[in-house]
Amino acid sequence: MALPPSSPSPSSPSLQRLSTFKNPPPSSLSSGAPPPQTPSSSSSSPLDSFATDPILSPFLSSSFSSASFSSAALASGSPASTAERLHQAIRLLDSQLRNDVISRHPEFLAQLSSLSHADVSLSSLRSSVSSLQSSIRRVRSDLSEPIKSIRSKSVQLSNLHTATELLSHSVRTLRLSKKLRDLADFPDPDKIDLTKAAQFHFEILTMCKEYDLFGIDVIDEEIKFVTEIGEKLRSEAMKVLERGMEGLNQAEVGTGLQVFYNLGELKSTVDQLVNKYKGMAVKSVSVAMDMKAITSGSGGGFGPGGIRSSGSPHIGGGAKVREALWQRMASCMEQLCSLVVAVWHLQRVLSKKRDPFTHVLLLDEVIKEGDSMLTDRVWDALVKAFTSQMKSAYTASSFVKEIFTMGYPKLVSMIENLLERISRDTDVKGVLPAINLERKEQMVACIAIFQTAFLSLCFGRLSDLVNSIFPMSSRGSLPSKEQISQVLSHIQDEIEAVHPDARLTLLVLREIGKALSNLAQRAECQISTGPETRQISGPATSTQIRNFTLCQHLQGIHTHISSMVADLPSIATDVLSPYLAAIYDAACEPVTPLFKAMRDKLESCILQIHDQNFGADDADMDNNASSYMEELQRSILHFRKEFLSRLLPSAANANTAGTESICTRLTRQMASRVLIFYIRHASLVRPLSEWGKLRMAKDMAELELAVGQNLFPVEQLGAPYRALRAFRPLVFLETSQMGSSPLINDLPPSIVLHHLYTRGPDELESPMQKNRLSPKQYSLWLDNQREDQIWKGIKATLDDYAVKIRSRGDKEFSPAYPLMLQIGSSLTQENL
Repeated sequence: MALPPSSPSPSSPSLQRLSTFKNPPPSSLSSGAPPPQTPSSSSSSPLDSFATDPILSPFLSSSFSSASFSSAALASGSPASTAERLHQAIRLLDSQLRNDVISRHPEFLAQLSSLSHADVSLSSLRSSVSSLQSSIRRVRSDLSEPIKSIRSKSVQLSNLHTATELLSHSVRTLRLSKKLRDLADFPDPDKIDLTKAAQFHFEILTMCKEYDLFGIDVIDEEIKFVTEIGEKLRSEAMKVLERGMEGLNQAEVGTGLQVFYNLGELKSTVDQLVNKYKGMAVKSVSVAMDMKAITSGSGGGFGPGGIRSSGSPHIGGGAKVREALWQRMASCMEQLCSLVVAVWHLQRVLSKKRDPFTHVLLLDEVIKEGDSMLTDRVWDALVKAFTSQMKSAYTASSFVKEIFTMGYPKLVSMIENLLERISRDTDVKGVLPAINLERKEQMVACIAIFQTAFLSLCFGRLSDLVNSIFPMSSRGSLPSKEQISQVLSHIQDEIEAVHPDARLTLLVLREIGKALSNLAQRAECQISTGPETRQISGPATSTQIRNFTLCQHLQGIHTHISSMVADLPSIATDVLSPYLAAIYDAACEPVTPLFKAMRDKLESCILQIHDQNFGADDADMDNNASSYMEELQRSILHFRKEFLSRLLPSAANANTAGTESICTRLTRQMASRVLIFYIRHASLVRPLSEWGKLRMAKDMAELELAVGQNLFPVEQLGAPYRALRAFRPLVFLETSQMGSSPLINDLPPSIVLHHLYTRGPDELESPMQKNRLSPKQYSLWLDNQREDQIWKGIKATLDDYAVKIRSRGDKEFSPAYPLMLQIGSSLTQENL
């Protein structure tokens, strides 16, 4: 069956519908190409060539406009060519359509057959649907009456069921009400089971609300009775609860809480009770700080009138008002302790008690997630009220400000006692305490404003006293011993006033420390300086004696205050240590230059040992000491007579002081330095003959005697004295004996090594000789080196000596050489 060809117009959508045919390859329809031919294969499609043809491609666009296409064709100048091209395209499409219809002819016939069958089936279906609709109408008519009957019976059944439930619940409610009446009519009201009555009360009201029993006459009558009983139960339960909180009776508190839990009012009741105690705490603080009530309610003992506008009582009434204020504060602390402990007791019972039926912890019913504990609520309100009252008292009443500032130790003691009592009374194993460290700090911070004022007052008193004995305007005048004693007595009074409170003691010690720092600075301004203070050749001048007096004053302050804090905790010593160090440094400053000048003088005397001839063998031995030693003895004796006699404490004072004085320490250091300095340079003496050794031994004996009698007992010098005692016999030992001698254990290795140079040949040069240094220069270098560093310098000279010996072809070294290597190697191993 062939379809007649059609000739669609250029604006027809036939071209778009034909876009579904995908039969490549396309035919070219460009303006210079021949007209399109009928495709030879059914798989080719003319639309492919249309897409690339500039004239035909617009027909494939969804936005094709025939008017626009015609206008463009006319404007191109060759409309006839365009029309011809379009006719060719139409013929091509007709040919393509004819081929497609012919190729799909069997499919079209099959589709027509299916449509015929579908039409027959549809006619049969219409008759079946009509029959079904008729049956449904008959069923609907038959079921309408039974449905109406079922609905009516259902309503009746529902009403009967509702009436039955109301009747059943009403009967149960009346029974519960009768049980409640029986409990209420008990002959002894004190023996009523409050928890059971509360349970009946709650169940009755819950049942009435849940099943809407209100409006039933007999139930309404019972509700009036139940309501009245409920008020009585709440009143009695609150009495039991408050009595248990005041007496810290867990059984009574538990009973009261159980009653309110059974009533379903536990959380609201506890919140109400906590708010009540919060209000009582706030009121207690307000009453304690009510100055008008204090002055007007004292029985006329304060004279006429009350408090002045400035916050001060009238003349003659200050002492009584002060006493009344402290009494009210003490009473307030008692009340606050009782209130906080009572609330903690309530919280404790809540955290332990569970409902006997549901086993619910009562605390979980009262405190939900994110809520604060009961004691925290009361404590926060208390701290807020206390802070507000203290700030108000500080700014509004100069009289109260003065009382609490000067009596701050008493005020903080009351606070500490309150905190201690609360902590002690609420310290129960397994239960959170009423307050923790953070809460305690909050309470102490409430009076921080008075703490600042008290510490400022303390520092002011000490500063005024320090400024009076060391006035900046009067340089040159020193305080007397009585004035120094007055300062020390005042410092001791300040410490004793706050001694029971460790925290406040540390704060006061810091203020004392600042005053001591001020004292040290002012004392340093009184120290005389200049060449006159360092002269040691003549008698002590008035300027030096003045410096000595200042040193002794400052040392007395340091010693006395150190003994004060000796009985305090170690942290107190740590607080005052930097300030005491400042006093000590200031005490050292007046005399340190004098001791340094004397030390330099004695060292210059000892350096003259290198000007002596210790290498002679034929000199006549006499009993006189060397000239340099005689000069050293004279210098020490003069220093003792003119200076140390004024500086060193007497034997009685030294025993009572308990600590070494500054001048004693400086003298001991100088004596130790003289001994070490001497044996250092004695070990550098070269050459040293047998006669020289005897002379040196005598000099050492004279040195020991001069130092021991005039400076410091040499037996108490320790290592320097042992070194001197060891060096004297060491110089007489044979070189072969020195390695095994115990004497070298008491001597610094550098001393032994330097002495061994004197036992070697001239070509074994010491570091001083090798570097062409003077004894003084070399001694200064030794002062700044460790033993291992000194050994490095000595080792270099030993290496040079070994090179010289080997270059000459000698095979033997001086006996001192291996011994020096042995001592040096042991020193190196100790430092590894």
